[in-house]
Amino acid sequence: MSRRWLYKVVVLKPQFLGLKPETIESTLASLGQQGWELVSATHLGMNVHLYLKKEA
Repeated sequence: MSRRWLYKVVVLKPQFLGLKPETIESTLASLGQQGWELVSATHLGMNVHLYLKKEA
């Protein structure tokens, strides 16, 4: 049987002083604890888009 996946896109928007690496790290750590795995990340304009998946 083939695996089934759930997908999630998270958009991180910068605050007053921009987007800090610590913000990205804490977001990824929290999502990782929920079983999400980072597949890709893109920087679009001022925002960072995180693309994640986990097994259904």
